[in-house]
Order: sequence, then structure tokens, then C-alpha cells
Amino acid sequence: MQGQRLFEYAILRIMPRVEREEFCNVGVVLYSREAKFLQCRYHLDPVRLKALFRELDLHEVEAYLQSFELICRGAKNGGPIAQLDLASRFRWLTATRSTILQCSKVHPGFCAVPDKALEKLVEQLVL
Repeated sequence: MQGQRLFEYAILRIMPRVEREEFCNVGVVLYSREAKFLQCRYHLDPVRLKALFRELDLHEVEAYLQSFELICRGAKNGGPIAQLDLASRFRWLTATRSTILQCSKVHPGFCAVPDKALEKLVEQLVL
């Protein structure tokens, strides 16, 4: 596996009613220590989400996902978590929580180009 780098990823899920454990995959966050890479990509399908969760506030969901992007990028306006190192940010983003935006368990993989692996995962798991 020459040229392959280890990466970790988690699926971003919208879970409006945590007690029911119903969710819809909306994105992926991917981290590679070797490549110094941390990014998330998401896609919201309003028709699908509203069909599953009629009372869902899509603007609120979009704001949460944008916060994930800011933290991944280490943006100054991403708050104190965004100022942590890449590994700490990834661990914080993928920590178990009981909110509308949740992550799956973390899964490993190998790739040569993390950005392409992220796109492939979004295509396979979200779109």
C-alpha cells in the first residue's frame, strides 16, 4: 500500500428526536494525521429531511453544520475548539453527544488523497 495514508472518518447524522434513534446521513468528517487533513462535507436534501422530520428547522441544521466546517478549518471565528490541534478537533467533533447533529462511530481507511476519499464517502453514504 505504497502511497496510502491512514485516515479516520465519521458520518454526520441529523437526529431530531434522539429518543427515537431515527436519523438521516447528511455528511462526513475525515481526518488524516499523516496528511494533516481535517475536513467535512455535507449535503442537505430539504425534501427528504422534511419528509422524515416535518418540523425540522433546516436553518438551525445548516448553522450546526457550518460550525463543524469552521472547526475543521481551524477558523478564528470557530470558537475555542477550532484553535485546538487537528486530532483534538476531530475527537471533539466525533465525540458522543445527544443533540440534533450526531456522528457515527469512527471508522478507519487508507487513501492516497484524503480529499478524494472524502468525496467518495459522501457519494456512497450521503447522496
